[in-house]
Amino acid sequence: MRRLVLAAALVFAAGSAFAAPVTYKLDPNHTVVLASWSHFGFSHPAANFGQVDGTLVYDDKNVGASSVQVTLPLAGLNSFVPDFDEHLRSADFFDAEKYPNATFKSTKVEAAGAGKLKVTGNLTIKDQTKPVVLDVTLNKAAEHPMGKRAAIGFDATAKLKRSEFGVGKFAPNVSDEVELRITTEAMVPKADAAAKPAKK
Repeated sequence: MRRLVLAAALVFAAGSAFAAPVTYKLDPNHTVVLASWSHFGFSHPAANFGQVDGTLVYDDKNVGASSVQVTLPLAGLNSFVPDFDEHLRSADFFDAEKYPNATFKSTKVEAAGAGKLKVTGNLTIKDQTKPVVLDVTLNKAAEHPMGKRAAIGFDATAKLKRSEFGVGKFAPNVSDEVELRITTEAMVPKADAAAKPAKK
């Protein structure tokens, strides 16, 4: 009887561990946060927010327990036109010297169909915080063939008005509405990195 009770306890513990939320670290080398807009109706330029740093918690059994927190350093902003990069970082737009980072922190994660999520969160740019909703697609969750540890990948889209964040110069000729397209990979941190003591 004791053996049966012990076996049942082990099975329950294993099931609970499997169902627990998993914490992943975003991979900046495989993450693109692309913003695009209309330029006087003639073209649709884009800029990538690179060097992304963030943590993603995903619970496939209870998506409401999932969360994401991301920092977007403006030093990594790349419009593919160096002169325009400087203009975007200037006080006309992001004022990156004074506000070096944009951040996103989720406040709610909801299921939105098979492999779909709706992630609501607070986007902060130039110390102005507004709610943004991401429509998210789960691409894959499995062991990464190169990292040899658990990994997950998502795509997401959102629309926002840049004037709400103090970067509305030239609107509406240059469209106030900006479309965000995001793709990201994230992996569970290496055990030795997590256990490594901080340097004194």
